[in-house]
Amino acid sequence: MSAEGTWSLTIDTPLGKQQARVQLTVQPDGAWHGTAVDLKSGELVPLTDVTVRGDAVAYRQSITKPMRLHLVFDLTVDGDRLSGKAKAGRLPGSKVSGNRVTETEAEPGTLR
Repeated sequence: MSAEGTWSLTIDTPLGKQQARVQLTVQPDGAWHGTAVDLKSGELVPLTDVTVRGDAVAYRQSITKPMRLHLVFDLTVDGDRLSGKAKAGRLPGSKVSGNRVTETEAEPGTLR
């Protein structure tokens, strides 16, 4: 199944569980793009270096809340589930898990 769509993610960080929504889209030329929103702070950021190969999904994102971090995500799609790790520099990797959001669960025009 394609990685394209909206995903509800939980990241188990040293600061506690962080909740986010990630939207992944593929363009007609095959390029992948995405955005992420932190459900607590509302911070919306673009994803960079998005790659999808088979069931493997990787991307980078920079956040400023709860602190300034540059994150690297390495995830695997399994149907409507997503799992893997997020890494911020020298900090230990954080477990990531999530589910695909259906159209009825998402507010129209938003990632929430």
